[in-house]
Amino acid sequence: MPEPAVSVVVPTRNRAGYLDVALASLRDQTGAPPHELLVVDDGSTDDTVAVAARHGVRAIAARAPGGLNAGRNTGIAATRAELIAFVDDDVWAPPGWLAALVAGAARHPEADALGGPIEARLVGPAPRFCGREQPPITSLDLGPADRDAEFVWGANMAVRRAAIDRIGPFDESLRGNGDEEDWLLRLRAAGGRVGYVADAGLEHRRVGDDSRLRSLARAEYRNGRAARRNDIRKGTAQPLHRELRDLAGAGWHTARRRCPQGLIMGAHSTGRLVEALRGR
Repeated sequence: MPEPAVSVVVPTRNRAGYLDVALASLRDQTGAPPHELLVVDDGSTDDTVAVAARHGVRAIAARAPGGLNAGRNTGIAATRAELIAFVDDDVWAPPGWLAALVAGAARHPEADALGGPIEARLVGPAPRFCGREQPPITSLDLGPADRDAEFVWGANMAVRRAAIDRIGPFDESLRGNGDEEDWLLRLRAAGGRVGYVADAGLEHRRVGDDSRLRSLARAEYRNGRAARRNDIRKGTAQPLHRELRDLAGAGWHTARRRCPQGLIMGAHSTGRLVEALRGR
């Protein structure tokens, strides 16, 4: 195989069904330069390894202690390219995604990290939303043109190996909210730059039962707790009365808009409130 221009790393754990769709899309890229594709398996007990093998993709075990950042660091150490792209296991990448991301990295040599749009897509029995709120899973839309960015998200993110060498690896002690944010904050504090590549978009998916209101709310409760812990670590945690106000706002949104998304927002606020009370 020629020396790859980009390495694509997919950390995963026990989501073989999602991974199957993600790898199929990643194997169907058109116009991309030579690249390598790696699955980093965090101790899965389902068919993850078999799914990777069926797509002809190398799979290796994540090093302890596990988690997304351990998977990312494992992938960095096991790949060769100067540009390393990370995607989540629950994405679908259109055929031109990788070519657009690599082209964006070439257009913006000043950017140490890059990312593209992330479109939330709920497939199945998803609740109806009023459209006034953010999607209930990670998304990103910074507009139709390339630009500098404060953050891009790990579902669709590329970093230069030289930046990893300069800033250090991802912090493996972080789980959930803030895992990639911490590295990007360190990068920017050291004078590094983050770029947004407008035409390198992909879909972030929830399907079947995972798209139901109950599942989305449970996930947001966990995200809320992780987000509050992350804010405490950064010294930016808001006071308890603000957490209570946000919870009340979610209730108002549910009642006023008759929108189930308010319940998901309320689950997030409840998770944050639980963590706030634990710290008192």
